[in-house]
Amino acid sequence: MKIILSRKGFDASNGGCASPIMPDGTLLSMPIPSNDKDRYSDLCWNGITYSELLSNLRPKKTYAGCHVDPDIRNNRISIIDDWSPAFGQIGAAQGLLSNAGVSVGDIFLFFGWFRHVEKTDRGYRYVRRNAADFYTCADMNIIYGYMQVGEILTMPEKISEYYWHPHASEERLGKNNNTLYLPAKTLSFAPSLKGCGTLDFRNDRVLTMEGKGRATWKEYDFLMPEHIYGNKKNSAKSGGLYYSGIWQELVVYESEELLEWVKKILI
Repeated sequence: MKIILSRKGFDASNGGCASPIMPDGTLLSMPIPSNDKDRYSDLCWNGITYSELLSNLRPKKTYAGCHVDPDIRNNRISIIDDWSPAFGQIGAAQGLLSNAGVSVGDIFLFFGWFRHVEKTDRGYRYVRRNAADFYTCADMNIIYGYMQVGEILTMPEKISEYYWHPHASEERLGKNNNTLYLPAKTLSFAPSLKGCGTLDFRNDRVLTMEGKGRATWKEYDFLMPEHIYGNKKNSAKSGGLYYSGIWQELVVYESEELLEWVKKILI
């Protein structure tokens, strides 16, 4: 079983701000801006649309269309009766997954850039920084969702059945390696849990090393370069683990320590 750490949601170039950790602990990953049919005003959490929430957090910025992928939180205002979770990949990113041998039974751990927000009389705002309490106010990379692969679709006619998903668009259906990953019904090591889901905030789901920038992670031995597919290098300067560059997925080879860590995160 391989574990794939998959970076998704807002970043410095796409969106430009941290996805919010809501006051109840919800890790609300903001899908990146795009020309896809979904809009931030189409998505809703507890009665507030994503566009309203983003206007609170970044009042001088407007957001329109977005790329809802991985689509693992059923939160569109217009209900899709036959909705089911799915994750799409294409191009070089899908080439990496294919070359690394990602297959049925492997697990995606979706992570992104998050920061706590609080409710005020004027709406939501980011919690102000306080060096004494890192986990309350820092910018952090956090695991917010997961999917154990149950099926991999590559045929356009099969992918098109998931018409609500951005990888079922006419443009992507015409690409050679457009791929849709569907979840298993339950986790193989925890049959009481669904094969795909979202996670709430917990300190053990934070990848970022305390006191470091969000991209510098805790020094887990099982995430070191020798356990990662490809020629990755730890570029951290003074402790921690830092994989530089523009990338979407890290494919991690199976080890007992890795699987125990994954179980603790998900259960």
